[in-house]
Amino acid sequence: MSWKDLMYLGVIILGVILFLYGANYYDGTVGWAGVYLAIAGFLAGIGLQVYELLKKFLLKRRE
Repeated sequence: MSWKDLMYLGVIILGVILFLYGANYYDGTVGWAGVYLAIAGFLAGIGLQVYELLKKFLLKRRE
């Protein structure tokens, strides 16, 4: 697992923890921030993997 994957996993876990904290203490702002953080970490991880796949594909095609 690369350091990038660990960073995205950490952001997702932090988002889930913030969501649970906000839900437990009835703080909507913290809860929604956690939801958005988890979604952003998930989408960023997928986006990076798609970018790396496209980069490999385009480099093979160029040769």
